[in-house]
Amino acid sequence: MPSDLTPEIENPRRIRSFVKRAGRMTPSQEHALEHYWALYGLELNQGALDFSDLFGNDHPIIMEIGFGMGDSLSTMAATMPENNYIGIEVHRPGVGRLLNNLAIQELSNVRVFCEDAIEVMAQCITDNSLAGVQLFFPDPWHKKKHNKRRIVQPNFAQDVRQKLATGGVFHMATDWQPYAEHMMEVMELAQGYRNQAGDTQYSPQPEFRPSTKFQRRGEGKGHGVWDLMYQKQC
Repeated sequence: MPSDLTPEIENPRRIRSFVKRAGRMTPSQEHALEHYWALYGLELNQGALDFSDLFGNDHPIIMEIGFGMGDSLSTMAATMPENNYIGIEVHRPGVGRLLNNLAIQELSNVRVFCEDAIEVMAQCITDNSLAGVQLFFPDPWHKKKHNKRRIVQPNFAQDVRQKLATGGVFHMATDWQPYAEHMMEVMELAQGYRNQAGDTQYSPQPEFRPSTKFQRRGEGKGHGVWDLMYQKQC
């Protein structure tokens, strides 16, 4: 009997790790999408990205999958201008909020996709090009029957590894312990990675990852937060 970590069979009807919700847009989010998308937005039909041309420099590229409302991403971009960031989010209100924050802060080191991250990686990110991939607080899909929808699976770990440069880091964080344990199980078995904290160990939250309002609210209720950081070895 195959385990829960048996690699997924390629299937044109891929199980998605997200559900698109028609969230209400604020006027500022609508304004940002209308006026700032041309400045910061990226489309799948652009194909493989030339990061040097896109940003005008050769700084390291960090890709964040599912940036939510984008507050932590804009904070990192502002405090670490030595990095360039590619943000991916499917929910338009979050994209609009991030665009608005980028424009207000006049940040030039972030570009944004409003697309499925799997498609972005397949069509727009060249192999061995990323210094880091960030996946913070993805949907944990709490019910056991929905666990197969969790984005962190064996095939996904290898998709990420293919895009990371040697030495690049896949950094995950979650506030749901069963999902943290699932991530650990997947990543400890994933070929080509090294756990930066040591085998089967979680990493302390690094200073560069801002605590979000969501995280602080959970911690105030006694919830834990688990960071996992895996470096590509080959």
